Amino acid sequence: MHILPRETLSLDAAEQAVDLGHAPADVVLLSFTDSDLSAAAAAWRTLPQPRPSLRLASLARLRHPMSVDLYAEEVLAHSRCVVIRLLGGVDYWRYGAEEVSALCRSQGIPLALLPGDGGEDARLAALSTLPAHVLARMASCFRHGGTAHLALALRLAAEAAGLGSAPAEDPAPLPAFGRHDFGVTAEGPDAAIVFYRSHLLAADIAPLEELAKALAAQGLKPRGLFAASLKDAAAARFIAAELGAMQPAIVLNATGFSARMQDQSPLDAAGCVVLQAVLSGTSRAVWAASSRGLSQADLAMQVVLPELDGRLPTTAIGFKAEGEALPGLDFRPTRLLPDPEGIALVAARAAGWARLRATPTDERRLAIILSDYPGAIGAGQTGHAVGLDSFASLQALLEDLQAGGYAAGTPPGAASLAHALTRAEAVPFLNLQAYHALFATLPESLRNSVCAAWGEAEDDPALHAEGFALPLLRLGKILVAVQPDRGLRKDRRASYHDPDLPPRHAYLAFYLWLRQGFGAHAILHLGAHGTLEWLPGKSAALSAACAPAALVGGLPVIYPFIVNNPGEAAFARRRLGAVTIGHLTPPLKSAGHHGAAAELERLIDEYAAADGLDARRTALLRQDILRRAEETGLLAESAIPAGLPEDETLAKLDAWLCDVKDMQIREGLHILGRAPAGRDALLATLTAANPTAPVLAGRLDACAAAERDAVLAALDGRFVQPGPSGAPTRGRADVLPTGRNLYAIDPRAIPNRSAMVLAEKAAAELLRRHLQDHGDYPRSVVLDLWGSTTLRTGGEDLALALLLLGARPVWDDGSARVSGIEVLPLALLERPRIDVTLRVSGLFRDTFADQINLFDEAVRAIAARDEAADWNPLAAAARGLEGAALRRATARVYGAAPGTYGTGLEADFALQGWKNAGAAYLQGSSAAYGKGLDGAEDADGWAGRVAAADAFLHSQDHAETDLLESPDHATHEGGFAAAARLLGGKAALYHLDTARPDAPRLRAVEEEIARVVRARAANPAWISGMMRHGYRGAAEIARPLHSLHAFAATLPCRLDRQFDLIFDATIGNDAVCNFIHTENPAALEAMRSAFRAALRDDLWRPRRNSVVAELGS
Repeated sequence: MHILPRETLSLDAAEQAVDLGHAPADVVLLSFTDSDLSAAAAAWRTLPQPRPSLRLASLARLRHPMSVDLYAEEVLAHSRCVVIRLLGGVDYWRYGAEEVSALCRSQGIPLALLPGDGGEDARLAALSTLPAHVLARMASCFRHGGTAHLALALRLAAEAAGLGSAPAEDPAPLPAFGRHDFGVTAEGPDAAIVFYRSHLLAADIAPLEELAKALAAQGLKPRGLFAASLKDAAAARFIAAELGAMQPAIVLNATGFSARMQDQSPLDAAGCVVLQAVLSGTSRAVWAASSRGLSQADLAMQVVLPELDGRLPTTAIGFKAEGEALPGLDFRPTRLLPDPEGIALVAARAAGWARLRATPTDERRLAIILSDYPGAIGAGQTGHAVGLDSFASLQALLEDLQAGGYAAGTPPGAASLAHALTRAEAVPFLNLQAYHALFATLPESLRNSVCAAWGEAEDDPALHAEGFALPLLRLGKILVAVQPDRGLRKDRRASYHDPDLPPRHAYLAFYLWLRQGFGAHAILHLGAHGTLEWLPGKSAALSAACAPAALVGGLPVIYPFIVNNPGEAAFARRRLGAVTIGHLTPPLKSAGHHGAAAELERLIDEYAAADGLDARRTALLRQDILRRAEETGLLAESAIPAGLPEDETLAKLDAWLCDVKDMQIREGLHILGRAPAGRDALLATLTAANPTAPVLAGRLDACAAAERDAVLAALDGRFVQPGPSGAPTRGRADVLPTGRNLYAIDPRAIPNRSAMVLAEKAAAELLRRHLQDHGDYPRSVVLDLWGSTTLRTGGEDLALALLLLGARPVWDDGSARVSGIEVLPLALLERPRIDVTLRVSGLFRDTFADQINLFDEAVRAIAARDEAADWNPLAAAARGLEGAALRRATARVYGAAPGTYGTGLEADFALQGWKNAGAAYLQGSSAAYGKGLDGAEDADGWAGRVAAADAFLHSQDHAETDLLESPDHATHEGGFAAAARLLGGKAALYHLDTARPDAPRLRAVEEEIARVVRARAANPAWISGMMRHGYRGAAEIARPLHSLHAFAATLPCRLDRQFDLIFDATIGNDAVCNFIHTENPAALEAMRSAFRAALRDDLWRPRRNSVVAELGS
């Protein structure tokens, strides 16, 4: 038996190696926690002389293996005792813990590895060299904290080093939890501030003290509660009891991580909104310069994990700052400095929620905002919300509000609401003089950027003689409005997600008026998604000058959001502080067959019945089927190669028809807080995806009431229980019932183990199909990775990329988080390695910085291997290079420039020609990421990867959408196709369908388009389902055409048949055409315009000459 060598690399190797320059000392204390180190420094000064020499260092600076090796060699090897306190256990510093343990054992140096969370840790104890009773006593010292206990810990370390003895008695312990008086006199509703005991012991609570003062200034009464850990059972009981008795108006939590145990957090007992205040682990200067706002560690510990408890992110109220070096310690203690700007933002947010909670329902003024999403259409998409009938949902919401005691007037019907907001005259709401006064209250940098982009307010097209005007509808104290364009109307699609473009004056006027003129108590944005959360500013922990924070101010935001979109929901949560209430996806059903496909299915059934019984009839039927398939265009749609034997062609045609028939399509749209119309069909879909899930029917039936109750609870300022996001039809029974505050998974656990298992199936399918199509494995592949998809699947696409390279993640045993990669030997792969390039979305880039580093580390490790060029194209590309040339040659992660989003094809690119589209895609994706790259422009490198690609792959992970659902797919898949064509590349374009993750299906992009057009876009069953939804249904019927137009403008293949099918099913069908004309005439005109443009640009050659006349001029 031979053991194949495998190379394993830690993710910490992606960090920068540093030399701390420390001199040796008797005792060395290392910790991730600055409060440990600062407290130890203070305690050391209290020790009696002669005291041992001491070195203190942060483990955050010793992440890189080379840093560990250097520190071990120059400092630890010469010490007489080493004490290391590990927050998170071995898995957070595995390489260091194992190397230091080996060093201390070999040299007889006493070593204490102590858990940072107060519990016991057998793995750390096994790596230590000190006796268990000493470890327990040391751990107790750190757990209790304070100068006296840290002094005892140092004396225990000195005793282990043979430098004196420690006292037998321990100091009296300080309380592990309790109340804290901030010394602020205030009256008003209670505002609980929950924070770590360690900050109190280190006298490092200045940001919390300033926050207490700011809350008092807002009319709230701050009340402090501290605990060593919210996961300590006794502390959790105390916090829950205190909050339950207090019943505060708001809770501000400054502890990190999740405190959820057995589906409860002690903070839930308050029954109110919980805001997460951030105590940043970096300096203010680092935060100010960062487009992300927070480090990966801060984002995980103080945003992502607290979201699991339903806490709402805010911003940083304090930043780390180094003090003067302490003599004799080689150590600069760090302290938290209050940030007045952040404290003011958090206090305003707290006051906003408290005000909402205190206001009687019949006095609350609510602003309900609908999106005006442009898509690729430019008209007829007012009120767009993914999967939601927004106007029927608006009607339902108004009825619920009226029943709940709100002054909501008499709620009109959905059709009347749609008419009022899409066809009525704009209503003046704010005059110019009042706007100037409000504009002057904004931060100067924001005001300057707005004027630089748009000029003076007087130049805004939305300014009428009476002032700024927008479509508005007042119903009692409820205001319903369509969100204004953030830019000029003609550029609305290009500007929708533009992170650099500040909003124009009319946009500012609207949101400033909501707060100061209308006097809104809360904003409810109805459905995914609007533009407010996409305005310029940081991704998380926003500054006062970030546009979303400046416009929202302290207003509570409630945001019903489709449950299968975790990425964009996270953006709304983190940039607006929104409660993102998950709502159900539309019901699905099998597409079935219609028209010629239904006829062929009948003929094939007859053929199957006759086969083996009547040879003559069988032959006639076979010929008839193939003749009809060719005449109706179905043979061309199926992309079956010409020249195959008749039996094989018939078998492939039958398989294709089954594939189309079984495709899951939406049966209408969801209505917020109402039971799905296709409840039984949806239940059948869910059960098929997860047959072992218990009580699915009960969970599904609970969704309607849960959605209603959650919206009303949020509008009461009450706590909304957290819940996971994901695609129900992919087997995610845990996302039901909906009506919970959405959260996403911990990015550090991506890709997870199950994703790797499923990715193996996807890899096999990709290699099989490419081998079948081209006779060989691909040497170079570009994978298109999206953030929301990664969050839904646990990282299946990233896992696929690693597998194709010939690598796998390494997971920590205890936490299941990814800690590194393992390079698999070629003998185990039994195929050549594939050179994989990732094109990552902006959301992926912002959320998964560690995963980008992980993949980059795998690329560089594989490029450095001594393997033949035929078996390792990466190594061949890097051979003989070094330094900057090697770094450029191994760049394999590209995307939009830092702080920007999209592919560069955000305008009406279908009208600009494929060459312009290809050039825009190349330019918009040319920022390189990875170690030392950090989004640097690398146009030549990206163009080289596109030109060299043998295949491009985009995956679609659930059946609740498809590639004609929005133009986003065309900008990515079509954009790449145009770019490759521009460069002379010939990459195969693949669309991976993993809606059934255990049975992935790979299709060419043109095959997938043909399938979606026949099964959905031109399917009378789907169209009739949408016709139940009036204006919104008409808008949905129009959408696939514009995506098809975009694909036709960028792909090298022709899509005439698909244009014909959609035309015949819509404008060519009198009933459907009349419906769209009646309900949404703007959508009908947009469709006519798209068809005419396709004709003009020779993208469509209709089979009927009458089409031109039917379209009109």
